[in-house]
Amino acid sequence: MTTVLIADDQPLQRFGSRMLLESQDDMTVAGEAANGSEAVRMTAELHPDVVLMDIRMPGLDGIEATRRITAAGDRTRILIVTTFDQDEYAYAGLRAGASGFLVKDAQPEELLAGIRAVATGDAVVAPSLTRRLLDAYVHHLPADPTAQEGTSEDARLSSLTDREREILTVIGQGWTNTEIATRLHLAESTVKTHVGRILAKTGSRDRIQAVILAYDTKLVQPS
Repeated sequence: MTTVLIADDQPLQRFGSRMLLESQDDMTVAGEAANGSEAVRMTAELHPDVVLMDIRMPGLDGIEATRRITAAGDRTRILIVTTFDQDEYAYAGLRAGASGFLVKDAQPEELLAGIRAVATGDAVVAPSLTRRLLDAYVHHLPADPTAQEGTSEDARLSSLTDREREILTVIGQGWTNTEIATRLHLAESTVKTHVGRILAKTGSRDRIQAVILAYDTKLVQPS
């Protein structure tokens, strides 16, 4: 059973999300938060699997709430769901540690699929934002403060094998596991094992954070 916290300042939106989630046999609503501060507090108390996080809320916004939740080291995954299909929100939310970004005009089945995906460690980005994320986000955000400046090797890459570095590079280029398996002549189960080890060794929460790492460490350059 996947537990979900709904964080949105609009009561009608929270009600609609609750009705949708409670219609599913594998999901339950852990609680509702009307602003970012409540979302942070309730996540610490309830430890939901997923938080559906709105961006624009009174007081603490969804981006900062996401940053605080992920910084606390909780296993909770954040799926940002907003009316604003704008690059800066997606970039900032993913940099803050969100595992996904969808707009509120997504179909109900897309939202449900997104929740299931992030709950299992996958990443979700609205299709209209995927290529813009891969090609342009690095130009819109400040440098990652954890990146190693002035050194020939970023510390986060030092424990990777040559094969893992190769796979991280193509993850950053947007390849799926199936594409990696086909093009590198590997079994898909082997690719999944490599991806899991890459996430563990680099401290990346999910595939999206691995993409960001690939850009931060210059393994991938914006096209």
